[in-house]
Amino acid sequence: MDLFQRCRDFTRADEVKKAGLYPYFRPVEENEGPVVRLEGRDVIMAGSNNYLGLTADPRVKQAAKDAIDRYGTGCSGSRYLTGTINLHVELEKRLAAFLGYEDVLLFSTGYQTALGTISALVQKGDYVVSDKENHACIIGGALLAKGGFGHFVRYQHNDMADLERVLQKIPQDACALIVTDGVFSVSGELVDLPAMLAVAEKYGARVLVDDAHATGVVGVGGRGTASHYGLVEKTDLTMGTFSKTFASLGGFVAGPERVMNYLKHHSPALIFSASPTPASVASALAALQILEEEPWRIDKLLANADKMRAGFKDMGYHVIDSRTGIVPVVLGDVEKTMLFWRKLYDQGVFVNAFIPPGVPPTLSMLRTSYMATHEDEHLDRILEVFHDVGKSLGLIA
Repeated sequence: MDLFQRCRDFTRADEVKKAGLYPYFRPVEENEGPVVRLEGRDVIMAGSNNYLGLTADPRVKQAAKDAIDRYGTGCSGSRYLTGTINLHVELEKRLAAFLGYEDVLLFSTGYQTALGTISALVQKGDYVVSDKENHACIIGGALLAKGGFGHFVRYQHNDMADLERVLQKIPQDACALIVTDGVFSVSGELVDLPAMLAVAEKYGARVLVDDAHATGVVGVGGRGTASHYGLVEKTDLTMGTFSKTFASLGGFVAGPERVMNYLKHHSPALIFSASPTPASVASALAALQILEEEPWRIDKLLANADKMRAGFKDMGYHVIDSRTGIVPVVLGDVEKTMLFWRKLYDQGVFVNAFIPPGVPPTLSMLRTSYMATHEDEHLDRILEVFHDVGKSLGLIA
């Protein structure tokens, strides 16, 4: 059997492309935030994670340019060796102070943060306990830990009674790390962190919260899930990314200084990866400064999302409730979801089509997400197009 045979046998994407319904890997030619240029025309972007609208902010772009002038385009090594510059250290200290933790450690991507943190902490005989709807990076970290002879177990989505059921089966002398999204990336739901921490304390487990979609969106001044519940001091670890709120690239984990020190010396994802580039770190620093100085952006983001949530519901769509920037419109059918996506795109609106296996079989959806820089003219147009397309497909009255 040829290893590449399964690659040749995979034709589903080709078939969808031929049908004109393929929504993925479309190159953006220009990006101004709420409006982007795709295939030679302007399109309203309602599928970006640029929650505060900072990727096009002149202050963030200037910070990146200044960093390149001073440090060059790359660091030419890992953080462990020659790849640390003073901007890395500055951002770690600034983030730790902002989030309310002792220390922060930067990674090159958000995905690597999860892989590098989980697999370094969970060793032979230890347990990773994961929500069934956690992001793929958490699953990847858990599988790496399992490959090192740790154990990987899961509980029903956001179900703390089932979490307790799972923890009860773990040997009392084993270490356990509960890992969860803070804001679940598909649905926009918030984890029930107070109940989770109570269960974790009862069974002596540690908790790691992935705040990729929470930092800069929920909590006091955008400080994330633990802050939202007033539980920063009781939440062991928080990780996140710079590719969303912070308008850049990279990731971080926050927690006790002794844990960060351990990860520095035991995480292959950190030790054997090139460090975040100067421009990336400078961009994230500038975005953090703006987040601290302009908290109105969070209010505007959430107001925009609330308007869209209410608008979709009024039309008769099934919308998953949350208080975040993510507003999923559930259609339930794969073919209708792909066709709906294409009709939206043809009318100048870009959203994300989520279909199985990325979502459960009955939850095919158009995941929309919003920015602080969306104006009413953008939002009203999105609602208008959703109304027209929905009626044409017989999905709403």
